[in-house]
Amino acid sequence: MKAFLTSTAAAICLAGCTAAPAELRDAPVVQSPRSAEDARVADLLARMSLERKVAQLIQPQINSFTAADMERYRFGSYLNGGNGGPYGDEYAPASEWLRLADEMYLASIRPLPGDEPAIPTMWGTDAVHGHTNVVGATIFPHNIALGATRDADLVRRIGEATAVEIEVTGIDWNFSPTVAVAQDDRWGRTYESYSEDPRIVAPLGAALVEGLQGRRGDPDRLGAGHVIATAKHFFGDGGTDQGVDQGEVTGDIEALKTIHAAPYPAAIGAGVEAVMASFNSINGKKMHGNKSLLTDVLRGELGFDGLVVGDWNGHGQVAGCTNTDCPQSLLAGLDIYMVPDDWKGLLETLVGQVEDGTIPMATLDEAVTRILRVKLRAGLLDGAVKPSDRPNAGQLELLGSPEHRAIAREAVAKSQVLLKNNGVLPLQAGANILVAGTAADDIAQASGGWTLTWQGGGDLDNSYFPGATSIWSGLKAATEESGGKATLSADGSYGEKPDVAIVVFGEKPYAEFAGDRKHLGFTGEEGLDLLRKFKTEGIPTVAVFLSGRPMWVNRELNAADAFVASWLPGSEGEGIADVLTGARPATGKLGFSWPATCDFGPLNGPQGALFPVGYGRSLDDTSTTPQLDETCAPLLEGPSRALFESGRLADGAIAFVTKPNITGEGELLAQMRGDITDAGVSVRSVDRNAQEDAREVSMRAGSRFGLAQDRDSGGAYRIAYEVMTRPTAPIALRVGEDAVVDLTDKFALAHGKGWREMLITEACAPGLGQRIRFETEGDISFRISSVTREDVPEGTACSF
Repeated sequence: MKAFLTSTAAAICLAGCTAAPAELRDAPVVQSPRSAEDARVADLLARMSLERKVAQLIQPQINSFTAADMERYRFGSYLNGGNGGPYGDEYAPASEWLRLADEMYLASIRPLPGDEPAIPTMWGTDAVHGHTNVVGATIFPHNIALGATRDADLVRRIGEATAVEIEVTGIDWNFSPTVAVAQDDRWGRTYESYSEDPRIVAPLGAALVEGLQGRRGDPDRLGAGHVIATAKHFFGDGGTDQGVDQGEVTGDIEALKTIHAAPYPAAIGAGVEAVMASFNSINGKKMHGNKSLLTDVLRGELGFDGLVVGDWNGHGQVAGCTNTDCPQSLLAGLDIYMVPDDWKGLLETLVGQVEDGTIPMATLDEAVTRILRVKLRAGLLDGAVKPSDRPNAGQLELLGSPEHRAIAREAVAKSQVLLKNNGVLPLQAGANILVAGTAADDIAQASGGWTLTWQGGGDLDNSYFPGATSIWSGLKAATEESGGKATLSADGSYGEKPDVAIVVFGEKPYAEFAGDRKHLGFTGEEGLDLLRKFKTEGIPTVAVFLSGRPMWVNRELNAADAFVASWLPGSEGEGIADVLTGARPATGKLGFSWPATCDFGPLNGPQGALFPVGYGRSLDDTSTTPQLDETCAPLLEGPSRALFESGRLADGAIAFVTKPNITGEGELLAQMRGDITDAGVSVRSVDRNAQEDAREVSMRAGSRFGLAQDRDSGGAYRIAYEVMTRPTAPIALRVGEDAVVDLTDKFALAHGKGWREMLITEACAPGLGQRIRFETEGDISFRISSVTREDVPEGTACSF
């Protein structure tokens, strides 16, 4: 493998450079493009102060700093987190994203004293399946679906469309493509992987790089219509033991490279300018501090000469490090610290560590050189052109344009994988069709995570997706065009018996670690109940399964007459109708093995596969699917007893707030995700053990905040909490309807003592019930990382 990687890297051509304005130029005339780059960068570097050099390494998130901070510190880059939006509004219109880009850019280039150059900043975003942080953008299928197309040209066109939509908002840099080779589908980021096979991943990842940045040698590479791309996460993110996000990857390093490093030569060959370090460990060593891999392999064997950016506080997970103190990462080969909130402390610490010799000045200069080189190639050093004056900026008609939506519709159609068909497909022209399932008319569920919000879904109804088409809307239009009739009935009820029922169901949206699973058995019952109901009533059925991974659905496969793996198709539901009606052929092929069992047996590869990689029927393949075993021991464990954990509400749980001075009803439903401020209660995402896995709740006097379940799972409440402000007035926890637990003294004692747990049992809260709520007579702030139910012995005392 080493020889293969080395020879591939050696074949890479170097990108050219463009002329610079006088303020940034003054470089000697040279012959080679790379020498010209180095000379210009060296000139800038020689005139930068230590503080400005270190600032190039600092990447905060937009919710934690201001334009005044940018002018004062001159951060080299910044990002919007998955739940971050301009001026605190994650649903801000595109014009506000562009306005913030202008503010930050102009603040970064204000003149500095003397001869020191003002280096423009750059904005990075996670546009992982379209520019999906922005309302109105085209939402392309997630990578797992694109892997089923095997169509590199299609993926390249998706990259081009995404780059244009990113440019509309003035953003410079995309944290994409993910070139993970997922090996355990229990991993919550499986849908960000094209395939379990690196031979499928590599060309598709390279194609997206070319679409985003432009091809090597093209005159418009990294120019108009293009943005900086990032291959991530280097490396092994898809190979953790048991699919645990940010977990441990074990094994012989050369063997691991043949799988997990294999897509990188193609991405580097395509000219990718940035690589993101992975959260995971390799044989006990965190990647953010792994010099042998970040430097020796990535830069040495692979010949990568772009910048290496960290992931969200990933440096803080390195042994001996914190979010504000980690020279180890820079020494290992990291160039940019993604430090969302603790940027000031880290910046000051790094400056001190260079001054005292902990970090050699040469090491700092190497990192800054790589950052400036990428900015040079991207044209950011070619004169003061604010984002709103750049190509495509502010052209709102390009956001979700008909041309881009047509590409997305094509991608949806090509990614549909037909697993079973007894002849019910294609749908007959003129048929009376019933479309059932709550997911049928839910664009957010069809889009999955990383869609407007980090985890996706939640309270995002279709009004958040202007111009998009749900699966139901696509089926309705196609059916009526053929002279038929289509009816939407979420619960499957009907008056006139339909000719066929299409049942749309699947996983609710999730993103990284919150989507990790213990097993692959699909636990939802809605789709199964509908399929069995229609079977009993003699109505042929088509199952349309939405998921971010292959799952054990033997019960649904048995009950359905046709079964389609639709993945997470995004905003263009007509693409599914195109295949079901036969307007387009069924060409999708599995990029992942489909599991034969739901237990903990083989997960990827031919052993244990019900359907292997490459499987996918054509519409005319009506061969018999044998009856499948429906035994799934993990499903007997029942639903989760959590209300909130791993950064998200559990299925069947809600968060609610109540305005001060409101009595009785008046509770306002809100998802406990992202940052919300409503009814006197503010909830913001914070990190405890992982990115945004906890929430800080700030309550005004007279407000209430709580969590509830849609069914009573029984048991005591265990709440992991941290008190941020000492109570100045009574605060209580109401459990169920009548039990009240006074927390005033408990919170006073817990203040400043870090994370603790309270156990609320029948001993202090008789009845327990299905919900809890905090009620306060004064302002208070505390954090929660988990709320779960558990059985405890009778008589167990409450504890705090």
